Amino acid sequence: MKIQSYRLVRFLGNFFVYFILTFFALIMLFPFMYMLATSFKIPSDTFRYPPRMLPRDPVTVQVEGYDEPLPLYFVDVDGVRKEYALARSNIKVGTYAPADDLTNTVERFLSEVKPTGGAMNQQKVVVNGEEQKLFDVEVDGRVIPMILLEQTTVGEFIDPQNPEGEPVFQNVRLSEPVETITWHPENYREVIELNNLGRALTNTTLVTLLVVIGQLITSVFGGYAFARLKFPGRDTVFVFYLGTIMIPFVMLIVPLYQLMVLIGWTDRLASLIIPWIFTAYGTFLMRQHFITFPKEIEEAALLDGASRFAILKDIIIPASVPALATQATFTFLYAWNSFIWPLVIINVGNEKNHVLTLALNVLRGRASDTPNLILAGAAIAIIPPLIVFILGQRFFVESVAGSGVKG
Repeated sequence: MKIQSYRLVRFLGNFFVYFILTFFALIMLFPFMYMLATSFKIPSDTFRYPPRMLPRDPVTVQVEGYDEPLPLYFVDVDGVRKEYALARSNIKVGTYAPADDLTNTVERFLSEVKPTGGAMNQQKVVVNGEEQKLFDVEVDGRVIPMILLEQTTVGEFIDPQNPEGEPVFQNVRLSEPVETITWHPENYREVIELNNLGRALTNTTLVTLLVVIGQLITSVFGGYAFARLKFPGRDTVFVFYLGTIMIPFVMLIVPLYQLMVLIGWTDRLASLIIPWIFTAYGTFLMRQHFITFPKEIEEAALLDGASRFAILKDIIIPASVPALATQATFTFLYAWNSFIWPLVIINVGNEKNHVLTLALNVLRGRASDTPNLILAGAAIAIIPPLIVFILGQRFFVESVAGSGVKG
């Protein structure tokens, strides 16, 4: 009994923990899933309230006597919910009542009502201290002067199977359309064509790959030098180099921009690559990993006549995949999502050198009335780094668990 009670308590405890973790994971994933789903919607569906997760399109039907397909709506016909086609919209309807009995109201189309006394000499009456115009309204074969209390617009709905039958009039805005779940992957093609996003995606991929490769090369050589080579002032230089991490980027923008102007790299992709292939963080990460590598293996290789470069290339680097993958993941995410520096150094009008972040910033203004296209562009920018992070998270965990424990 005690063993069963222990197992039950353990099962309930694990179930509760996984339930809480799953619940908060879904909360964190919901904005991303909603963005992805909205990127496949049509513009009218993105403005629908309350919002819905899955994209839907209105259903249309071809009705005899009409050139274009008509949208379907749900209407109540004698208490039965049916699908009717919207034949006409924006039909104005007024609510009228006699001046001496405002509770006795009738509804008529504005086209059926004429001004009392004619359009030029329309009669008026004072009701509740306000002057109101009178209209001739026919009720049971009699014409009664009435005032207009309010007016609205309705639509004419017809039976698609019997277009000549009795139509139904009701407010189109308050009517529920007949819809079907569908997807619009062409939104991605449209957003690429709209803002030259294809060129921006190519530029971003090129810049990101070169920055990642450059940082890996400089970090590996710098980290190995600080970890294994002995030279005067090595530790002091490393401390000062590491201290550059604490300098805020905003303090570097002006001098770095002046340097780019002096070199002539403004408005060029080189300014997005060359300054960022050197990183103190990457050097620190590689150094912390290399000092954990057994010195005995290195010494044996040196005794066999291997050079430092051969040891680094053939022995240390193959054994440092987790650390390299971690550095590559961090660098990829930073370079792919970089916005402030490209905004400063690349002219907004120079679209051929735009990266994704700049293109999305421009798209926000051009497609302000089509949120589905904006979110399609955001999905294009988010999905690649998300895939890279998912693929590299295992190496990241291994690197964190195995580095940073020695000084």
